[in-house]
Amino acid sequence: MTRGMMLSGVLAMGMAAAGCGGDAPPDDTRTQAMSAEHAAFEAEQQRWRRQRVETLTLPDGWTSLIGLHWLDPGPHYLGSDADNGIVLGAGPAHLGMIELRAGTLRFVPEAGQALTLDGEPLAGSVTLRADDEAAGPSVIGFDEGKGLITVLKRGDRHALRVKHADAATRTRFKGLDYWPADPGWRIEGRFVAHPPGTTLPIGNIIGTLDETPNPGVVEFEKDGQPFRLEALDEGDGRLFLVFADLTSGHESYGAGRFVYADAPTPEGRVVVDFNRAYNPPCVFTPFATCPLPPLENRLELAVTAGEKKYDPNVSR
Repeated sequence: MTRGMMLSGVLAMGMAAAGCGGDAPPDDTRTQAMSAEHAAFEAEQQRWRRQRVETLTLPDGWTSLIGLHWLDPGPHYLGSDADNGIVLGAGPAHLGMIELRAGTLRFVPEAGQALTLDGEPLAGSVTLRADDEAAGPSVIGFDEGKGLITVLKRGDRHALRVKHADAATRTRFKGLDYWPADPGWRIEGRFVAHPPGTTLPIGNIIGTLDETPNPGVVEFEKDGQPFRLEALDEGDGRLFLVFADLTSGHESYGAGRFVYADAPTPEGRVVVDFNRAYNPPCVFTPFATCPLPPLENRLELAVTAGEKKYDPNVSR
């Protein structure tokens, strides 16, 4: 064999080897891209879950609730001592007096108590705002800010919502349990608008109905089957979905779960990430007033994504 023949053979082998490996880089690139995309998805889900726990367990988060006290007309003394008309689960023995008259609430602090109103020292009698007012509810602070009292209005009834940073539901919080994050549960759907001004009666855990803004319905498919969810509007531009599914009362909370979706595009495109479906506050405290899924939002589908039932006896 001549030197030229040997060189030609080497070159041919090299070209063949290069040709055999020519399909590998694109496959490797696709695999790497898919791995990077999945890693980004997992990181995003974990970040959301951490934020969820941080928000839930803030000193004034949902796990800090220690009381919900419905008010009858007239004056009521409140404090942690049993001789009060409204007995608080924590705080000073005698906090003051609250009076409901003709739909207006007046609070008179107990002499010598270091209280605040909306973060400022409270010295005398004040009229309190409820949570249905544009400025939001007044906030009475006690126990150096660890305790907070606000006024709720549900229908024609008023109630005091009381929070305290030392609530056992907060200090003994056990963590949340989730189904594994799954990109298949991040579903693109279609938003179909209702006529402006449409509302939907939404029941809540305390047995009242609220006419809630209902801007439209989200239509989507899962495993080839069509589903619909009526969307609610809480005023922040997002769609609020309150739903129950075939896991409700089994792996997930019996009274349903919540999930938000960003506002739809002008073409009506909307993405619902059920990996971010979460439990209502009523899971963690008996003192919340949670909305319940309307009949239209009870899915014949097992949504095996998002938060599972909370077990206060199991650490996560």
